[in-house]
Amino acid sequence: MFFHKKEPIHAVNINEPNPRFAQLLLEQFGGATGELTAALQYWVQSFHVENAGIRDMLQDIAIEEFSHLEMVGKLIEGHTKNTDQTEVYKSTLFAVRGIGPHFLDSQGSAWTANYINEGGDVVRDLRANIAAEAGARQTYEELIKLASDQGTKNTLVHLLTREISHTQMFMKALDSLGKLTDPFFGNIQPDETVDIYYNLSSNGTQDERGPWNSEPTFKYVANPLERKTN
Repeated sequence: MFFHKKEPIHAVNINEPNPRFAQLLLEQFGGATGELTAALQYWVQSFHVENAGIRDMLQDIAIEEFSHLEMVGKLIEGHTKNTDQTEVYKSTLFAVRGIGPHFLDSQGSAWTANYINEGGDVVRDLRANIAAEAGARQTYEELIKLASDQGTKNTLVHLLTREISHTQMFMKALDSLGKLTDPFFGNIQPDETVDIYYNLSSNGTQDERGPWNSEPTFKYVANPLERKTN
C-alpha cells in the first residue's frame, strides 16, 4: 500500500522557465539514469532479498526515488507551463508531446525496462546500484552546470546529494555482508587464473604498475602463453 502526500520531499521553485532546459531534464525522468529507472530497479530487487534489513533499505530508497521522480516532473512542468507560444518552446520535444514530463529521454527515446539492472543476487544488485547512483550523480552534475535558474539548481543539488547518500547506504549494506571489497560471490569456484594479471597493452618500453597488478594479490604475466609454459 502506498500513500501519497501532496507536498514534495524538497521544495521545487522555478523563477525563469526554460523549455529547452526542461528537455534536458527529461533525461532524469524517462532516461536510462533517471529516477523512474532507479525506483523500479530497487523496488524489484527488494523482492529477491532475504535479509530483512537490506530489503527494507531497498524499499525505502525506492520510494524516495519515486519522490525524486515527482520533483523532476514538477521541474519539467514548471519549465514548460505557459511557454507554449514561445519560439523556444516550439524548438523542443514538448511542441509535439505537450507540456510537462513524458517517458522520454532528452533525445526523445522512449523509456524502456531494459534500463533496469537486477539479477536476483543481493551482492550483484547492490553493486549495480552503486553504478546506477554514480550515473545519476554525473547527469545531475552536468544539469547543474547548465541550469540558469537558481531554484532549479537548488533542487538539482538536493537530488545529486541524495545520490551520494544512497551510494553510501549501498556500500554499507555490502560491507555488512563482507562483500564491499571481496569480488567473490555465488557458488562457482574460480579457476587458477583468478589471481593473474595479463599485461595485454604493452608498449614495449614501460608498463604501468599498481595494486591492480602487483603481488601479493596478482601475479604479473606479460603474455597469456607464458602461463602455459611456466
